[in-house]
Amino acid sequence: MTTTYNCTADDERTAGIAHARRAILEKKCVVLPTDTVYGIAADAFSPQAVTMLLVSKGRGRNMPPPVLIPRLTALDGLATDVYPDARDLAEAFWPGGLTLIFHAQPSLDWDLGETKGTVALRIPDDEVAIDLLTVTGPLAVSSANRTGQAPAQTAFEARSQLAESVEVYLEGGFRPVEGTDARPSTIVDATSLPLRVVREGAISIERLREVVPGVLDINGNAGDEAGVTAAEAPVESDVVQPDAVQSDAREKPDSAE
Repeated sequence: MTTTYNCTADDERTAGIAHARRAILEKKCVVLPTDTVYGIAADAFSPQAVTMLLVSKGRGRNMPPPVLIPRLTALDGLATDVYPDARDLAEAFWPGGLTLIFHAQPSLDWDLGETKGTVALRIPDDEVAIDLLTVTGPLAVSSANRTGQAPAQTAFEARSQLAESVEVYLEGGFRPVEGTDARPSTIVDATSLPLRVVREGAISIERLREVVPGVLDINGNAGDEAGVTAAEAPVESDVVQPDAVQSDAREKPDSAE
């Protein structure tokens, strides 16, 4: 039976997190607040659960979900070939509205869809989300809406779209701030150098370049301070390029968390 918990009340929050954890263990989906929009989550290591997430949203395996993690130390367990520039961005903007695409650890036993060997990772800046991630581990998470519809900014909005396909709805209030439009995370392709923005969002290119001046914008252009153009920048030929990264990196803001 689908249940909604008001996580602005301490007792319901505790009960909601516990129920959501059980649902994840049972390969079911839950809805949780994040610092950007609400997300629909499933066990990242369960192909059955990830399939249920994709079906609930009405999307195929060609649109694999990103993975939310509770702490920075989880990065190296899930990703490989992490460049220093990418690590600098993670340390500067996690938790927060930045998703980084890496090569996935080849030893991982998971199936997120047609990822081409990559994984998109983020730490959300949201207490309810972190509380849940702490007791579940990494979760496959996408925006809590049917594909093509507006992203949910409350659990109530999410339930109006996803209905009984979700076991637990964790209501944490309006996200990100009531009266504002939904703003997805910025996505940066960190599978090759130079790093490149593949979706604009919560973290501006200007803020990214304060940490890593050589980050390319969504058009492949370098900043003035980088002293190098996109055409001149070295790119490794044996790794996934921005036009081949997982689909969530290239979707419109209303279709990915």
